[in-house]
Amino acid sequence: MSESYIDRAIEGEFAKRVQPKKVLVLYGPRRVGKTELITRYLSDKSEDDYLLLNGEDQAVVSLMAERTEENYRRLLGSKKLLVIDEAQQIPEIGQKLKLIVDQIEDVSIIASGSSIFDLNNQLGEPLVGRKYTLKLYPLSVMELSKQENLVQTTSRLEERMVFGGYPELQHLPDRQDKVDYLNEMVNSYLLRDILEFEGIRKADKILDLLRLIAFQIGKPANLEELGSALNISKNTVERYLDLLSKVFVVFKVSGFSRNLRKEITKMSRWYFYDNGIRNAVIQNFNPIAMRSDVGDLWENFAITERLKYLEYNKRSINYYFWRTYDQQELDWVEEEAGELRGYELKWSTKRKPKAPGAWTKAYPDAEYHIINSHNYLDWVT
Repeated sequence: MSESYIDRAIEGEFAKRVQPKKVLVLYGPRRVGKTELITRYLSDKSEDDYLLLNGEDQAVVSLMAERTEENYRRLLGSKKLLVIDEAQQIPEIGQKLKLIVDQIEDVSIIASGSSIFDLNNQLGEPLVGRKYTLKLYPLSVMELSKQENLVQTTSRLEERMVFGGYPELQHLPDRQDKVDYLNEMVNSYLLRDILEFEGIRKADKILDLLRLIAFQIGKPANLEELGSALNISKNTVERYLDLLSKVFVVFKVSGFSRNLRKEITKMSRWYFYDNGIRNAVIQNFNPIAMRSDVGDLWENFAITERLKYLEYNKRSINYYFWRTYDQQELDWVEEEAGELRGYELKWSTKRKPKAPGAWTKAYPDAEYHIINSHNYLDWVT
């Protein structure tokens, strides 16, 4: 295993969840380190203990095709651990894994995939009560800061806001190599699952939609306006955004409301799971000092890091944005066990805005915090 490997936040939980008669499902975007995490887990095991298959290998698809107990017993032999990388490529994978864990005693299964919608559709119903799910994202500040000192983490913030957190970027010291890598990610990997599984022939409209979303960070997205700009229907916009969220390109944040008529709840905001992908989509890798969208970059970065932190720490929190029709707003709202917390995300540390009047009036017991480039580490690590 490479000395430069960065410990992932879910490793302990991953090892704990590999159990007999259970399927551990590992989801995440392409190229975020799922295969390396699995390889690391297997590194202290004898090759006689496990069977490792790749769902993208047609020979593997053929081996798994015959859905019988006898076939799978023959395939596994005496091995008690079955590992399938890119499991979504195997037809009827959920039914097949169900048969294995139900009929072959003491077998544990690890299945990884980048395509959450296909795995979900195939695994959801067949494996009710038989599976445990973990997600892996691009590297988080929480993970990186454990092998850096504070000076290093602080000094690398602006670079991470531009290039994001894909693991392979850590080994590319040259700026142009990072740009080339992210461009390759967008052109070759980003939409592969959608194009393969949904039969969409052209990625142009989806990429155009992503560009529009990239310029609307922090603003409620009007699906009709997006459709009109792209010359496609509102329903098609909705479908594309749903697909993009299922392959971990973007995610949705809904509007918060409990009691005010003037609170906006019907529109959602959309964020990218990774700043580097967002910048590749709009072809802007300029340094922070040369950019007019630093507020958008900061908001996307901080919210995504918070999302990873909450997920990895198993915090059961509902999250929203808050905005009224007269444009009072909060970037991020968390609801946890009945408690409300509102957050403003400000790149500049000079301005310290007060909580919006409509917010404090409607929710007098809610907390209010400003997250900026000086104090964000406490929020995401």
